[in-house]
Amino acid sequence: MKTFKIGLMGCGMIASYGHLPAIMETDGLTIHALYDPNEQSLQHEARRYSVPHAYSDLDAFFASGIDAVVICSPAPSHLQNFIDVAAHNLPILCEKPLAMDAEEGQTMIQIMEDQDLMVAVGFCYRFSPCALKIKELIQQDAIGDVRSMRLIYNWDCHGKYYKPDPLNQPDFWIEDPRRRGRMDEGGPMVDCGTHQIDLARWWTQSNVSRFQSHAAWVDDYEAPDHVWVHMDHDNSAHTMVEMSYSFGHTTKDRISHFLYEIIGTKGMIRYDRNFSHFELRNEHGTYQLEYHEEKNFHGMYEAFYEALSTGELGNLCSVEDALEVTRIARTATTNLIENRHGLSVV
Repeated sequence: MKTFKIGLMGCGMIASYGHLPAIMETDGLTIHALYDPNEQSLQHEARRYSVPHAYSDLDAFFASGIDAVVICSPAPSHLQNFIDVAAHNLPILCEKPLAMDAEEGQTMIQIMEDQDLMVAVGFCYRFSPCALKIKELIQQDAIGDVRSMRLIYNWDCHGKYYKPDPLNQPDFWIEDPRRRGRMDEGGPMVDCGTHQIDLARWWTQSNVSRFQSHAAWVDDYEAPDHVWVHMDHDNSAHTMVEMSYSFGHTTKDRISHFLYEIIGTKGMIRYDRNFSHFELRNEHGTYQLEYHEEKNFHGMYEAFYEALSTGELGNLCSVEDALEVTRIARTATTNLIENRHGLSVV
């Protein structure tokens, strides 16, 4: 089995808890080098995962002998990362959202086509055994034609406040910078909501013909922190995606709500993370299905290994699909902000 040396750009939280452990656990992949301009974050992750090469210098990173690059930096940095990697003609797996707007995304597509690069976008929800099972059941006509989907993820995005030094200053709280960062980048629909938009298109194999959005501002950010997007698909299905970063964000006891409901002409599928419940109901009866969590970084990296080996993306998300997902999420959010401020909406 060939082993691919992976270089990872961006040593933040998503790399630490998701990408780096999954790469380590995937046969045929090895973490060869890290890049981050923040020396503290860089060295922390290098020590934690025993990565042999860690650089805050781009030239040294690309000279380290890597075979492919994973981009885990914040979304505003993706385009420049993409340009830097393309200059070295290396395959890419880029964290979602792909780009900050459609213009950036089109630039990425043009670079990819000009350089003939293999690029995948990291929608790890696709690789949960439950998401794969839903896709299989829909393809097998287990619930007939899909007509309605309700995809919900309401949570607190780490809570509004935290104690930076609970031992020495137990009563001192500050706003959580992780939550602030996600809100400044566009809020819940642009961040987590892209997973649900992607699943809706991927499960149905149907594009979104039109959509509209609604929102509530629980906190005073530019972007709304509780958002609904209603999408009409070309195949006559309708999807409602609900995303919140303010679901109990100031409460003592945390709570979240994660649900998939897919309704078809012959039955329905229901996935409820809160109760570890996954079932199919149709004209033949009710079937309890094996439950798994909604994310699967390891499955995504197994698919990335296959893509590096064969040149085929398989179930990995393409740049074109990721750009359409980003367009829907970003436009829905921008329209809400402009409506709130009384600006014209295009």
